[in-house]
Amino acid sequence: QVQLVESGGGLVQAGGSLRLSCAASGFTFSMYAMSWYRQAPGKERELIARINNVGGFTTYAESVKGRFTISRDNAKNTVYLQMNSLKPEDTAVYYCNGVLLGDYWGQGTQVTVSS
Repeated sequence: QVQLVESGGGLVQAGGSLRLSCAASGFTFSMYAMSWYRQAPGKERELIARINNVGGFTTYAESVKGRFTISRDNAKNTVYLQMNSLKPEDTAVYYCNGVLLGDYWGQGTQVTVSS
């Protein structure tokens, strides 16, 4: 069955960096574009980054453009999110998802940015 396991979150000071990972299994990873979403307390889940199936095309929400970088390693069935220059408003639970894969979500990984 489809599994998405996010990791790499934590507590970091404003201006710091984190690298999130999402290990995927149960589907042909290299055939799917992948996305990162985040959900802050009391807010709706927000799409923040997307990468095509071979990694050559990426898009970002304006709120993270220039600070976050999405990448993937199809040999490891893993998608990454490098987050630099973190701000307190980046505090959220971060999730990955396969585009058009279906309503599959992992447990997410908590990112907390202190001011």
